[in-house]
Order: sequence, then C-alpha cells, then structure tokens
Amino acid sequence: MSDVPSLRRETRYGIPAADQVLFNRYYLVGYSYYFRQAKWTLEIISSDRKYVSADEVKRFNNFRPDFRIPEIFRADLVDYKNSGFERGHLVASANRLETELQNSETFLLSNMSPQLPAFNKKIWKKLEIAIRQLDAKKNIFETYALSGPVFDFNKQVKSIGTEDGNGVSIPIPHAYFKTILTENNRGTLNMWSFIIPNKDTNSPLQDFQVPTAEVERYAGIQLWERLMGAKMEKEKRKIRKMW
Repeated sequence: MSDVPSLRRETRYGIPAADQVLFNRYYLVGYSYYFRQAKWTLEIISSDRKYVSADEVKRFNNFRPDFRIPEIFRADLVDYKNSGFERGHLVASANRLETELQNSETFLLSNMSPQLPAFNKKIWKKLEIAIRQLDAKKNIFETYALSGPVFDFNKQVKSIGTEDGNGVSIPIPHAYFKTILTENNRGTLNMWSFIIPNKDTNSPLQDFQVPTAEVERYAGIQLWERLMGAKMEKEKRKIRKMW
C-alpha cells in the first residue's frame, strides 16, 4: 500500500496490504476480513521506557471488540470463551507502557489472535522480551516490528468461535511471524525474521530464524517495500546472527 500517505512514523519503510488498516494511536493493524483477525501489526518499539519483564507490567486486561471493524468480520469475547486458546497479543502489552492509554489500546481484539497458552506464555513472550532488549542497546536508534499469523493450507485449518449470530468463526494460525528492522547510530538498517509454530516448544529462538523473504512467501505480504535496491533485496534473503 505504497499509496498510503506517510503521516505516521511507523510507515516510514512501508506498509503491507490489508482489507482494513486501523490507525491506532501507538501502532497500526492490517486487518483481514477473511481470517477475522489481524493480517499484520506494525509498531515502533518504545526506546525511552524502562525495560522490565512482562511479569512486572501492570496490565489493563480490558479486552474488548474493535467496533471500527464491520460486525460480520469482527471478533468478540464470546469467540474465545472456553476455546482452549488465549487472546494472544501481536503488539505486546509490555511494549506500550508510557501511558495508561497506550497499554489499554493493546487489548483491542483486533490486536489478538488465537494462541495456545504454552506458545503465548513461553516462546512468543521470550521473543518479545528479546526484541525489547535489542531496542535497549545504545547503538540502536529505532526498532520497527511487524507481527502476524501464518497459515499452512496443506494442513487442516481449525477455528474457534461460532457463526450462530453471537460471534464469528476465527481460524487458528499454524504459526506466527515477527520481522524486525533496526536503524543504528551509523544509519545501517538490519533485519531479523522469525516464523514460530503455534505450539509449545523449548527450542531456542535461533531455531526459528528465517529470511525475511520467506515470511513474505508464507504470510502473503510484502515487507518493507520502500527499501529498494540490490542491497536491501540481499538483506531480505539472509539470516542475520541474533543480537
């Protein structure tokens, strides 16, 4: 969506396509009507905050529907009830702590996706913390993060929720991606990308690193499309050593 005006810092290096783009105060959502959840979220990790673990964060926990989305495509609280899946944040609550409004905004259901509890509380949380630690490095000026679901259509796609008039059916992603873009004090741009299955794992984060171009293929979106040239194309095809 290169035609979207660059009125927000988050869109500096590009914004993927989506059925509906939700411009929140502190992050963006590209919503998929077909999947009844975000296709992607885009944020700049806060660089002027105190970095703490997620266990120390005061959370609002005010989960609620996003009424900007048409009702027939909108997730509701009833869809997750007794499903066995958690309302997994794509933009982490712990990333948005400067104001109460920031934290509250992350609990819109447009920022949620059905995640197994063991995935959400372990490897996904571990990656969120690692990204905040990356952003806290003195030589990092800004850190951009894109997150979203991945579906493998060679496998059965299960869902939560209902279509009985009280909610919608929400497909359960097979995996999730995160792609990180940093700009350091030398003006150098670096990328790291991950695809992690939606299940319990004790494997290290490095095991889930993939080229950014692979995320594009599996998630069906174009990433950082305003970064052009052979150097950036090469960056998308490489796996950079973790920080």
